[in-house]
Amino acid sequence: MERVEFIEEKSSDSNLRKESMILNMGPQHPSTHGVLRVVLYLDGEVVQEAVPYVGYLHRGIEKLCEDITYQQCLPYTDRMDYIASICNNIGFILSVEKLLGIEDEIPERAKVTEVILSELGRIESHLVGIGTNAMDLGAMSAFLFCFKERERVYDILEIVCGARLTTSYPRVGGLPAELPDNFEEAIRNFLKIFPKTLNEVDKLLTRNKIFIERTRGVATISAEEAINFGLTGPSLRGSGVPFDLRKSNPYLDYDQYDFEVPVATDGDAYSRFLCRFEEMRQSLKIIEQAIDRLPDGPFIADLPDIVLPEKQKVYTQMESLIRHFVIVYNGFNTPPGEIYHGVENPKGELGYYIVSDGTGKPYRIHVRGPSFVNMQALPLMAKGRLVADVIAAIGSIDIVLGEIDR
Repeated sequence: MERVEFIEEKSSDSNLRKESMILNMGPQHPSTHGVLRVVLYLDGEVVQEAVPYVGYLHRGIEKLCEDITYQQCLPYTDRMDYIASICNNIGFILSVEKLLGIEDEIPERAKVTEVILSELGRIESHLVGIGTNAMDLGAMSAFLFCFKERERVYDILEIVCGARLTTSYPRVGGLPAELPDNFEEAIRNFLKIFPKTLNEVDKLLTRNKIFIERTRGVATISAEEAINFGLTGPSLRGSGVPFDLRKSNPYLDYDQYDFEVPVATDGDAYSRFLCRFEEMRQSLKIIEQAIDRLPDGPFIADLPDIVLPEKQKVYTQMESLIRHFVIVYNGFNTPPGEIYHGVENPKGELGYYIVSDGTGKPYRIHVRGPSFVNMQALPLMAKGRLVADVIAAIGSIDIVLGEIDR
């Protein structure tokens, strides 16, 4: 915490003085989960007002994407919510496929794989969110358990695409390559091991008296307030609103999977924790169904104007070499128009708004980042609480500044 200022207020009683304090929390502070600055107006230790300041990590991702092809935009999506890069990737690819009107052309094998990877990304994100929030409040053991399992998810992503943090994996039309031979084995091993660690974290936190006292009744927001602020994800469902895009606006055939949408009612930091925790159990349920139904067959659509030719054909056929060069250099043309597509990311609704002028490069891209929208509720959550509760509030929203600033 940095730079403290005092504001002296004179009381009607000339013998009394009241001092309010302005305290800068961040932007270099471990509990702000990134380069976030929160200016706290304090009366003693009670927060009168909390004003978040963002923009310290701004990189102009949306503007940069206007000068490159759609496929070249993919690595930039990694750098938004870098805790769940694969979810950002899949959301963007689905948006471009919607713009092209090729959703029905995508092979079933690619769709099921993207469901598995999306849910692994959800688990990965919630592990980090719960683990870091617990550590902020003093629970180190739970943090270690969570990060150990996060590494297992990274191991699976590594065998699939060669990367752990920034995946850049899917392609418009499906997957860039066939899944590795040990993919199914790795998923089934994870399904066996992960529930045991999840139960350990459950024992460490869910009924932990100190953790409950630090989170129950803290950073409360009602269902009406959450809707008015535009909150999504666990921040909304923790206030009793059962909204989940996988149910309300199904994509990737999510309507064919049997799972529940966890909802809590108190709207406090503890409720948001419970929602994230139960969502990991539901993600395991979805992954198990998906790996059981993973079909054989093509992993990418047969769309010569959009999808790169097989590498062997590029080496042996002049037509394929030319097509490869044209798609890589110029991209694929998209129909003029505009679309919006939202996916249920771990932190809430991630939406891509794309405007096309008919060329191989997007005319305009705008991202609806859930962390950015959810951050609006912090002043309401913090008002009237103690300084220590601001830490619990920020952790319970589960923000990533890469997604807020972009």
